[in-house]
Amino acid sequence: MSKYEILELESKGCFDFFWNECSKNEKTFGYVKDSTSKFETHKNVSSIASTGFGLCAIVIGVSRGYITYNEGYERTIKTLKSMYENASHTEGFFNHFLNMDTGETAWNSEVSIIDTSIFLMGAMVSSEYFKNEATVYFEKIYRRVNWEFFRNKNTNRFYMGYDDKNKKHFGEWDSYAEQLIMYFLGVSSPTYKINKEMFYSFNRDEINFNGEKFIYSPFGSLFTHQFSHGFLDFRNNKDKMGVDYFKNSKIATIISRNHSIKNSHRFKSYNENSWGITPCETPRGYVGTLGTPPSLNLSTEDGTIAVCGSIGSIVFTEEESIKSMNYMYENFKEKLWGKYGFRDSYNLDENWFCDYEIGIDKGISIIMIENYRTNLIWNLVMNNKYIQKSFEILGFNKD
Repeated sequence: MSKYEILELESKGCFDFFWNECSKNEKTFGYVKDSTSKFETHKNVSSIASTGFGLCAIVIGVSRGYITYNEGYERTIKTLKSMYENASHTEGFFNHFLNMDTGETAWNSEVSIIDTSIFLMGAMVSSEYFKNEATVYFEKIYRRVNWEFFRNKNTNRFYMGYDDKNKKHFGEWDSYAEQLIMYFLGVSSPTYKINKEMFYSFNRDEINFNGEKFIYSPFGSLFTHQFSHGFLDFRNNKDKMGVDYFKNSKIATIISRNHSIKNSHRFKSYNENSWGITPCETPRGYVGTLGTPPSLNLSTEDGTIAVCGSIGSIVFTEEESIKSMNYMYENFKEKLWGKYGFRDSYNLDENWFCDYEIGIDKGISIIMIENYRTNLIWNLVMNNKYIQKSFEILGFNKD
């Protein structure tokens, strides 16, 4: 296999996941499955974030010739229309998980600002690529989102979620993590603008890494340094505090990989080509606290490697990520590779390999691979009038 062939194999596998694993009925068309888990409780559950990533996958599929333009356009419009008309929401914010048949809340899930934001970014990508009716529906969905509804007026920070049964907010985005897209969407909203100071209101916990400041996330998880970066191109941009978020994520990736190398004596899964510690499926179920120091003493690890950890970092660590992908393919293909490319994760200490895929993990993989290859998603988002305005409002300057 050539050095870069694995990129095409995984990209096509990710696309096939999003193209096949979604609802096809008129009411809830295009709602993407949270995962391909065989558990009955997961059977008809869609993730809002997965659906947003799925919209990006359609654009990538058209650009790469996996499907025709008309096929992509038709599915995109049907998806946006059904999301706008039938998906459960509060003040424009969608519930985290939805029933793929009805559009109602699944698992009594919360109303989620971050998952709604990921969906909105996917819809924005659709709008920029397909224009026309895609833009009409993006605008409808975006304009009804009441960002002030999720703002804690006492702290000027976003709440983390909203319990629509008990009618109360909970949690708070008080530290640096995956939430940057929320501020970019909020400050330029044509209907419910937030104040620009919100972007500077959350804590930026930092250490010195080789003479440079590094802002770390609460769990030290790689996805927190990837998700906003999958859409926003922070290269050569610094905020008014002088923070280079692209460089920050590069440092996070290096630290995470170094941790796996230095701790290879503790876990069989860890080595220079087997790294990427971030929330994923484990032998004990999904664990959302997987990460590495530095963190707010909240991170955990059990030797499980998330495949998307290294793939989603490819724009930050090109050679290391590609070597990791080839290593996993060449050594674990029989157990870790399926019809949708890489499955979610593995743990060599327990001789365990996940036998299914998780939507958000396939999502960050396909858009980061495409950004690495062509800048496609970055270019579309950075061409959007709202995002351009947000960079200006938030005080970003070209380096």
